[in-house]
Amino acid sequence: MQPYSYKDIWRVSIPIMLGLLAQNVVQLTDTFFLGYVGGIEQSASGLAGIYYVAIFTICFGFSIGGQIMISRRNGEKNYDKIGSIVIQGTIFLQLFAVILFFASTFLLENVLAAFLKSPEIYEATEKYLSWRIYGFFFAVINVMFRAFYVGIARTKVLTYNAIVMAITNIIGDYVLIFGNWGFPELGVEGAAIASVLSEIASVLFFVIYTFITIDFKKYGFVKMKFKPAIIKNILSISSFTMVQYLISMSTWFIFFVAIEQHSEDALKITNLVRSFYMVYFIPMNALATTANTLVGNTMGMGNIKGVLPLVKKISLLNLGIVSLLIIATLIAPQFWISFIAPRDQVSLIGEIVAPLVVLLFSLPISALGTVVFNSISGTGNTKSALILECITLVVYMLAMFWIVMYKQASVAWCWTVEYFYWGPLLIMSVLYLTKAKWQNKRI
Repeated sequence: MQPYSYKDIWRVSIPIMLGLLAQNVVQLTDTFFLGYVGGIEQSASGLAGIYYVAIFTICFGFSIGGQIMISRRNGEKNYDKIGSIVIQGTIFLQLFAVILFFASTFLLENVLAAFLKSPEIYEATEKYLSWRIYGFFFAVINVMFRAFYVGIARTKVLTYNAIVMAITNIIGDYVLIFGNWGFPELGVEGAAIASVLSEIASVLFFVIYTFITIDFKKYGFVKMKFKPAIIKNILSISSFTMVQYLISMSTWFIFFVAIEQHSEDALKITNLVRSFYMVYFIPMNALATTANTLVGNTMGMGNIKGVLPLVKKISLLNLGIVSLLIIATLIAPQFWISFIAPRDQVSLIGEIVAPLVVLLFSLPISALGTVVFNSISGTGNTKSALILECITLVVYMLAMFWIVMYKQASVAWCWTVEYFYWGPLLIMSVLYLTKAKWQNKRI
């Protein structure tokens, strides 16, 4: 069996990359438009966005478990078992979305206010999230469609879908934030509603596209009965990924809350640096997702010896792309920052450069770390991935406590905590893939 070539890797990863680019336009559009409303609203949307993702990532972790199973069945050519994974996963996640919706409402009203120092930021965050959490019910459907198409390595649809999301969000932001075309001027609430509308448009697109292009009989979509055994099998893999994602994103949210304790300006600066991070992470996340699914397909075909060379190829591609992004940013950092800085906070542009440079030099480590780490999940050894993540997050939290909370360091120094996350994760992931016995994992 021939190993995957660079061309094969690009064929799978480029549509994912373009899809992530369009999806990130949703977040970046909110950041851009709310910059015209004010720095408070822009910062609140960024903080609320991380909160939303931190909660929703439990569902995304479940879909990753489904994706791992789908890619393995695809590699085994057991196509008729794939549809059941998608259907049962969607049913389970809809029920889970109800729980997340009410849990988020409780946390928003009873917990978040206690952690935020600025009443203005809390008020804007509460307004955004009061609408945004309705997106749970549509986002969970989207992630299972994504798991299906990534798992069978038909990723081109993700680009089309994300374009639909981006266009819907841009139009929604334009009319709802500012009150254009006869719509009410809703400000930060308009941004949240636009994001929910983009997720609804995404679901409609996936449903129509799937009905037109997919052979339901081939992939077993004709079997619509509720099957708890399949959900149990998915959970046997995804439960560790769900916990892993929740812990990881929760600590990311804690980082932003800790920064908010410094000052409103510190949060504004951090939120803008995060916007750059989102852009840099597009190719990194795309190639990490590619590693996850191609490793699963490779093992499904029985080509165990092809896994490590595949991971090496994807890692080198990721490192090369990130290096180009670093160079492009370093040439004119203030030029790029000026695009998204709030119009009432132009004076902050110079203060954003230092933390942005700190982030830039962590990217080569994260580029390698995210591919190698996601490859472990691709083998089906999600319990081991969770253990590595937990060890890493202990180091990360200790660094955050010392640098961000105790020392109350500058924003630039606060961003050095990224090195304490990606460094240990990369080292332990490499050691696991080269030394541990992961080759015979059955799922």
